[in-house]
Amino acid sequence: MLFVPASHPPHRTHGPTASVFHRFALVSLAVDAQAHFRVSDAELRRSGPSYTLDTLQELHAVGWPAGQIFFIIGADAFADIVSWHGYPSILDACHFVVISRTGTRLDTSLVPPELRGRVRQPNENGPGTGICLVHAETAPVSSSEIRARIAANQPIDQLVPPAVAHHIRRHHLYRTDSDLHGQN
Repeated sequence: MLFVPASHPPHRTHGPTASVFHRFALVSLAVDAQAHFRVSDAELRRSGPSYTLDTLQELHAVGWPAGQIFFIIGADAFADIVSWHGYPSILDACHFVVISRTGTRLDTSLVPPELRGRVRQPNENGPGTGICLVHAETAPVSSSEIRARIAANQPIDQLVPPAVAHHIRRHHLYRTDSDLHGQN
């Protein structure tokens, strides 16, 4: 499984953020113990906005066919797919595996009407790429919640791996200047 931190996420417009290098480090620390997980710096090496379509095209250029790429995405993020750069052609660049999040209803109503014909069962093969809806028991946590807890000086140790929590504390990530000046 390949994790690709976005260098310049086009959907982020505000709030305290960690540099792309810290975010790369955080993902690397989070998956370090998993033998089959890798972190890619593909989007760190490109300038400009980080578009998923560009990354998928890079994977195609090095030999990965669209039918062998499965892009795992949360249902909340997939709900905005029609606003993504390269839509609708991005849907031909890989399979989309849409994972439910706590509190998110996962059914074909999540999929824009024009794409419902692409929805497949997890074990169903078919021509071209498809959209697979997967209901999974996921932890009831989000990156927004983690950043909010940090800003409120609340613990995050139960929400992230210990190495990630340590890196965030050590480098004072996701805190504003006023947060840092108010500390003793």
